[in-house]
Amino acid sequence: MPLEGGAPFPCSSSPAPPQPPHGLPCSVVWCCQLQKRKLSLSGIGFPDTRRRRRQQKQPAAGQRGRSVGEMELWKQCASWLIQCRVLPPNHRVTWPSAQVCELAQALRDGVLLCQLLNNLMPHAVNLREINLRPQMSQVIETLSILSWTQIAQSKGIMPFPTEDSVADNDIYGDLSDQIDDTVEEDDDLYDCVENEEAEGDEIYEDLMRSEPVVMPQKMTELDKRNCCLQEIRQTEEKYTDTLESIYQHFMKPLQRFLKPEDMENIFINIEDLVKVHRFFLDDLKNVLSFSNAQNLYQVFIKYKERFLLYGRYCSQVEAASRCLDQVAGASMDVRMKLEECSQRANNGRFTLRDLLMVPMQRVLKYHLLLQELVKHTVEPTEKENLRLALDAMRDLAQCVNEIKRDNETLKQITNFQLSIEKLSQSLAQYGRPKIDGELKVISSEKRSKMDRYAFLLDQALLICKRKGDSYEMRDFIDLHTYQIRDDSLGEKDKKKWTYMFHLICSYGTQAYELFFKTRELKKKWMEQFEMSISNIYPENATSNGHDFHMHSFEENASCKSCQMLLRGTFYQGYRCSRCKAPAHKECLGRVSPCGKSSSDYGSTLKKNKSNRHMQERKKNDLGLPKMEVCQEYYGLPPPPVAFGPSLRLSMGDIVELTKAEVEQLWWEGRNTSTNEIGWFPCQKVKPYVCNPPPDFSVYLWYAGPMERAEAEQILTNRSDGTFLVRQRVKDAAEFAISIKFNVEIKHIKILTSEGLYRITEKKAFKGLIELVEFYQQNSLKDCFKTLDTTLQFPFKEPEQRAISRPPAGGLKYFGSAKARYDFCARDRTELTLKEGDIIKILSKKGQQGWWKGEIYGRVSAPLSGSLNYNPLMQQNRPD
Repeated sequence: MPLEGGAPFPCSSSPAPPQPPHGLPCSVVWCCQLQKRKLSLSGIGFPDTRRRRRQQKQPAAGQRGRSVGEMELWKQCASWLIQCRVLPPNHRVTWPSAQVCELAQALRDGVLLCQLLNNLMPHAVNLREINLRPQMSQVIETLSILSWTQIAQSKGIMPFPTEDSVADNDIYGDLSDQIDDTVEEDDDLYDCVENEEAEGDEIYEDLMRSEPVVMPQKMTELDKRNCCLQEIRQTEEKYTDTLESIYQHFMKPLQRFLKPEDMENIFINIEDLVKVHRFFLDDLKNVLSFSNAQNLYQVFIKYKERFLLYGRYCSQVEAASRCLDQVAGASMDVRMKLEECSQRANNGRFTLRDLLMVPMQRVLKYHLLLQELVKHTVEPTEKENLRLALDAMRDLAQCVNEIKRDNETLKQITNFQLSIEKLSQSLAQYGRPKIDGELKVISSEKRSKMDRYAFLLDQALLICKRKGDSYEMRDFIDLHTYQIRDDSLGEKDKKKWTYMFHLICSYGTQAYELFFKTRELKKKWMEQFEMSISNIYPENATSNGHDFHMHSFEENASCKSCQMLLRGTFYQGYRCSRCKAPAHKECLGRVSPCGKSSSDYGSTLKKNKSNRHMQERKKNDLGLPKMEVCQEYYGLPPPPVAFGPSLRLSMGDIVELTKAEVEQLWWEGRNTSTNEIGWFPCQKVKPYVCNPPPDFSVYLWYAGPMERAEAEQILTNRSDGTFLVRQRVKDAAEFAISIKFNVEIKHIKILTSEGLYRITEKKAFKGLIELVEFYQQNSLKDCFKTLDTTLQFPFKEPEQRAISRPPAGGLKYFGSAKARYDFCARDRTELTLKEGDIIKILSKKGQQGWWKGEIYGRVSAPLSGSLNYNPLMQQNRPD
């Protein structure tokens, strides 16, 4: 959305920076790349305050007081960032006691800078190509340069500095130490200004506003209750009309103007919301009309899980707005169509961008409406029932917010994943990020301190080495087998990098000493480690016979104890490995006894232990279960993020299952065609039935069981390109291709495994017939460089018929000739001939006695008196 602000300050008179090819000023590009510069915070710079600037009329010195010009440079920078919606208006840089270190801490890396660029020019920075990890950088000067660019000033935001700034060079001298000593970090360093929420709220209120009704001077509780019911009904009617308007007046008309992927990105699941709210409004009207609202609570409880559609919508609506801005900015036709749609929908009062914000506001209003209704309901039973509905809508609002937050967390995890080299694990499988930063490490193998950068998640610690803008993984520690132990003996007050604690493997096989720069940092890391270990082994995990573990639920699930939703998109809560009961962490001690008692579970363990050898033997005999693909799957919808990568499936592929549970909708397996491993929806496969092999004897190329020597004897006197497929005598389950090429007989072994046929690892076929047909059309040189030929002539095909075919590559010939005696080629321009060979004549133009011809797929020009011209073959020549 457009940024708003006051008139710009006088701009610098210095020449504009050169423009790079992609249209962004060089200073903007430099801003993105600041993270590549290894500069300490003590080096934060600022522009030369003696630079000339345009003259601007200023108040008299005696009247100015503390003018903007006298404001310290860093405060001007902070003010400018707030106007750009990068820092929130209440950020601590605005506090009276704020120091420059507050701003430096917020700008300690380039994350906010990249966000700033995207605010000034949507999609200016591809965040996938930018390193998002903290690196202290020299930023204030760059921000000042950026504030004077045409792009920034076009937003109406005042650049800085405006005139000679207060000399504050000394402020920056010990800035690095100030940052290290700063303990309070209550607000998120990367908080953004959510003006869109406020804007959306105003649009929502405008749309929901109804005509004022004359109210009695003294209202009873019943009157107030009726007003609440009326507001619920009226606002739902108007909201449903708004959804219908988006669908009818924007979504349907724009289908002809936008790509399908843009339609999905902009409208998300609006069509599903329209359908749900049509039914919801009907049920609401029926309850309010016929039951005196006594059953109103049932309607809200009924639709609670259906309204979880809002989780996806609210997570993607900001991206939808950006996509809308992008497509509208790229096409005049789309802009005109959007204006036309807006006129038809509401006489141009609200744009599509405005309306897209309304659903996010509505879903967060239901609990407020019910809260007011509960307040003015007197009858005890009805009041209690409405409290159930209120709890349901509060739970819904929290769940929607948690889904939105989890989607942001997954983006953060993706950024981690992309920035770490040699990382084979999927980080999302190890929970949410807890903390990351610089530390020093001593391990059991290396007893010297090593500078490292660590990422702590719920279930794992990644120890990396910084490599420029990325990281290289050195140690991946699964926290299931580790515990922490504090050690304060070697700590010295105010001496950096002496604060440490131990990370010890429970089996005693490995140990790490982790050192931190300050006591406060050590405390933070220890707290997060304790939280991670608490998440892995929560209190009451085994109460009442249960065995609870962190779990990612594929579908909506509710806690067995409190009946509230398990919120989020991954690792939403815990599940008992015995009875599969879901629960919140805080509810583990209150879940009813396990359906599978501990005694039963113990006997099962004994039984499993006694039969383990037999089961393993059986598994080795039978192999992994195999399934056949009955529906194609190319990664959409994607598997739950905590599971891992998707597995592409094509019709007929055979999949070996590696992980599969009957109650799970997603299975893991290995596609034997591609040898890839991943997750896929279980409905895409069916049990694999091994069919009897087809009868190959009907094919002209099949020779049946045959030794190599016999194949050579058959093909020796045949034309180049003649081939056969034989069953190997030593192993009846294997086949081989024998083909004549350049007068030699070549043998190619056909590899068979997992129901597939291949002659090279590059390509596999589902059957022998498919393999032969493929190489009848495609050269074998892709597999064997010296074998540049296709499978041309099946050995059972008569030789005369094979010869009469047009030459390879569509070459025209006008007759053929027969070799009267053997001829041995002397160089690459000649052909080797055997007596009796049939040569196709392509041209008689050449040196005296030499013709150009083709035999066995090879073309050259050695044809001479060794040939007998055969005029009878002229009838077969092409026109």
